[in-house]
Amino acid sequence: MTSYSTCEIAIEAVLFDRDGTLIEDVPYNSNVVKIVPKAGAVGTVAAIKARRLKTGVVTNQSGIARGLLTLSDVENVNHRVDELFGSFDVWGVCPHAPNDGCSCRKPAPGLVIEAAIQLDIRPQQIVVIGDRRADLGAASAAGAIAVLMPSECTEPDAAIAADLVLSTMNDLVGIIDSLRGHQP
Repeated sequence: MTSYSTCEIAIEAVLFDRDGTLIEDVPYNSNVVKIVPKAGAVGTVAAIKARRLKTGVVTNQSGIARGLLTLSDVENVNHRVDELFGSFDVWGVCPHAPNDGCSCRKPAPGLVIEAAIQLDIRPQQIVVIGDRRADLGAASAAGAIAVLMPSECTEPDAAIAADLVLSTMNDLVGIIDSLRGHQP
């Protein structure tokens, strides 16, 4: 894990993984009724937005490539997430299968880099929070800060890929305040 001291990082944005981080992981979900926010996630996102940080979601959705979901299904789920959390500044979706060799499927850095471009900031100014090694790998490969929020789907060794590990989603706000060197 990387050590960060206060006041050394100009955090401008937080990117969240969707399934297992913001909402309960329902594999290949196309039903908006099944969307349930993870404990503490709605309040955490609100607190981050209150700090005038940009927010976004970066998500692998291989169900599209596998024929289990349509792009419209994913957009409907994403729209419902926006309704529950308030609109995010940027959305990044990888529709590819694991073996497609694209540059956007996490752990590749493409989604994080594209979000940085859209937000007009450097990847080093981004905190990426996710529950899987792939989320952390994408963050690290892009030069962003990789934060693990463990879920029931987290691989046993995922913490070694994280710069920081949360105990609860609510801890994210304090960590960001510390990284930014001040309280709200």
